[in-house]
Amino acid sequence: MSLETDDGHDDHHHHHLPAVEDWPRGFGEASWWPFITAVGGSGIYIGMALWILRDVVGSPLIGIGAAVASIGLFLVGIYGWLYHAFITKFWTRDITAAGPVSLRWGMITFLGTEIATFGAIFAYYFYFRAGTDWALPAATPTEALTGSLIIANTMVLIASSFTLHWAHHAIRHNDRKNFVRGMGLTVFLGLVFLGGQTLEYYQFIVTYGFNFTEGVYGSAFFGLTGLHGLHVALGIVILSIVFIRGLYGQYSAERHLSVSTASMYWHFVDIVWVFLVVVLYVGAGQI
Repeated sequence: MSLETDDGHDDHHHHHLPAVEDWPRGFGEASWWPFITAVGGSGIYIGMALWILRDVVGSPLIGIGAAVASIGLFLVGIYGWLYHAFITKFWTRDITAAGPVSLRWGMITFLGTEIATFGAIFAYYFYFRAGTDWALPAATPTEALTGSLIIANTMVLIASSFTLHWAHHAIRHNDRKNFVRGMGLTVFLGLVFLGGQTLEYYQFIVTYGFNFTEGVYGSAFFGLTGLHGLHVALGIVILSIVFIRGLYGQYSAERHLSVSTASMYWHFVDIVWVFLVVVLYVGAGQI
């Protein structure tokens, strides 16, 4: 595919662009990917609301379908957004001296907002937990909260941080073979973790009858773990983009900025999970 530069000449690069950056025309560098991402993110909450109001709307499948479709739209938007933020700049070499610094600070700022988001929900949980009338719902699967599935899933996610560090270290030393191996293994472990969390939800909801309508603990548990699961899914998308770019040999010891920023995000997600396990799983029955 050829791209037309500002001076009217075709800039031939053998890569695929999912959409033009200048859209709609006349808005300069405006991109519609952030808008798509925002619509998808908003739709997730709408789907949850429709599920809660399933008796009113007529079927719980309406809310579930809306939430699943919105998650897909959100991930597609993130993909396009990241593609334009990193990959198009790689092909055009349109990177200023301040580019790497701005991207790193952009990721740090983003993680700051994520800390605030998780912190607000944790504050909600701790506030009610400190109340004198605190009690776990009868349906809470206290034994399963520290069972083998949770332990194994936690070990999988922690292991993914080590494989990602191995990959990052490899590319910084121009070891592209181990970089690709480490990235591929990290993406695989992330998918395994999501599969484990899906199985956990199935057991809790179907076997124990425990869901997010079960009092403060139920809403906090599913709210925090669900939000974290969404972040893991987003991280898998980011790491998959880095992995595919690695297969095409787009990284070297001198050019690996997006590997660094993706690593920052993934390690943050891992740290949040460890905190979630300590507070929501291990600490659930501690009065």
